[in-house]
Amino acid sequence: MDSDDYSAQDVARCDLCKIAIVQNYCDFCHVNLCKPCIGEHISDEYDKHKIVPFQQRRSTLIYPKCKTHPDETCKYQCKDCNIFLCTDCLVSNQHNKEHRLLKLNEVYNKKKEHIQKDKEEIKEQLLPVYQDIASELEKQIANLDVDYKKLTIEMSEHREELHREIDNAMNQKEKEIDENKMKHLSILKKHLDEIIQLQSLMQETLHALNQMEESNEIIPTIHYTSKNQEFGKLPPKVKVSMPKFINKPVEKADLCSLFGKLTPLSTTLEESVKPISSVGDLLDESEVLNTINIGYENLRSIVCLNEEEIWTSGWNPDIKCFNTQGILQKTIKTKSREGPNDIAVYSDGALVYSDWATRTVYKVENDQTEEIIRLQGWRPANLCVTSSSDILVSMYSDDRTQSKVIRYSGSTVKQTLHLDDEGQPLYSGNGFPKRITENRNLDIGVADSKAGAVVVVNQTGKLRFRYTGRPSPTKNEPFNPTGITTDCQSRLLTSDWKNHCIHILDVNGQFLRYIDNCDLKSAVGLYVDNDDNLFVCEHFTGIVKKIRYLK
Repeated sequence: MDSDDYSAQDVARCDLCKIAIVQNYCDFCHVNLCKPCIGEHISDEYDKHKIVPFQQRRSTLIYPKCKTHPDETCKYQCKDCNIFLCTDCLVSNQHNKEHRLLKLNEVYNKKKEHIQKDKEEIKEQLLPVYQDIASELEKQIANLDVDYKKLTIEMSEHREELHREIDNAMNQKEKEIDENKMKHLSILKKHLDEIIQLQSLMQETLHALNQMEESNEIIPTIHYTSKNQEFGKLPPKVKVSMPKFINKPVEKADLCSLFGKLTPLSTTLEESVKPISSVGDLLDESEVLNTINIGYENLRSIVCLNEEEIWTSGWNPDIKCFNTQGILQKTIKTKSREGPNDIAVYSDGALVYSDWATRTVYKVENDQTEEIIRLQGWRPANLCVTSSSDILVSMYSDDRTQSKVIRYSGSTVKQTLHLDDEGQPLYSGNGFPKRITENRNLDIGVADSKAGAVVVVNQTGKLRFRYTGRPSPTKNEPFNPTGITTDCQSRLLTSDWKNHCIHILDVNGQFLRYIDNCDLKSAVGLYVDNDDNLFVCEHFTGIVKKIRYLK
């Protein structure tokens, strides 16, 4: 039977003979093999073949070839040079032995874990959400004709109503015309009757004069009195002006507005928040995995690029970078030799820090420090690098009466967060810390310690909610949020300074759980890394705790 006749449901066949059932696999060449065909496959002089049982296929890592030593494979990566190295490279004098090395298999395994997590998230969470969105759009499209037909019928009914009103108005005007006509006719007839009466009186007088003229009687002739003077007084002419119809000119645009208006088609973007397992994957009891002693007190901020780059800062001009084992990797001094207000890191590893003394935000890249933002009348406080590589900067006025958050693209202002829809300040006006984070749904969360609230706005700056703590018999002090971060499920985590715990909220600000069993002392800066490990700064002890809080 030709191998092309096998369906996709049949067992796998050997890639060489196309007939026998596969039993082995070349894990380097990615070829299915039956036992008889193994010899044919490895008959060449190539020495990299890796024959494994079919069930163990793709288990052997394929390392990149070394560019310097072609016969060797690279199993290490230099973190400082960002190049791959083989063992010959390491023992040679060509490479700086003080550079930091990563094992490629460990990097590979971590990336595989991320890939698996991303795969599960797409299949289990994202795809169903997109399917719901598509179904809703299809439903809207299907109902479009019906909805617009209703709109047309509604307008037609209004048209008929307007026609009726216009007919009623015109009928009323016609009735007024008829009434005016009757009045006009009555006036003219009355005047005509008076003229006819005078005409009849003159005819009678004329007849009497004719008789008198032919008569020889003395007495009637002597007693005659002329009425011509009376008749000579002509009656006044009656002039009745015709009523006129004065139409009111109406511009077409005005006419349309009188009839009503059709609101313009508008499009708004509503926040889409994917459904999340808010509580199910949280540990009942969190676990401290590691502690790092930074070496100075008054610790304030922490950001993690990866396990080898954990940046920390406090009231000290030294910004220190450690790995997860607590080994110091490098130190950067601030320009002003004052402690920075806050630090943040770009995805490419560049560090930014805010310096209240110089009113400036600096960027440090390749050991070079450059000024990117300088303020006038305001002092920068806390920072956040967004998913779009913008910088969010919280700041306070020189007189400490106002606070705001500004989004910068480079040094250009893109957005200002200051007032809510009612014109009230979003944040308390003082110099107290206002730590910032951007959530996965692009919400912007601020831990306003003085106000005792976590203030969250959407990406357009519209207030979504304020979280002011949760009544608890074991948390006796007022809620005092001093740090804030988010995790892969869009949850918000905020440190509560006075109650020595961390509050976990869902994306809509609903309380989920405390982290209060890790002996936290005056927790401030928080950060969740790509592996969902929580890093917590303890202000007075100078200790960073790495905590596992997810299952």
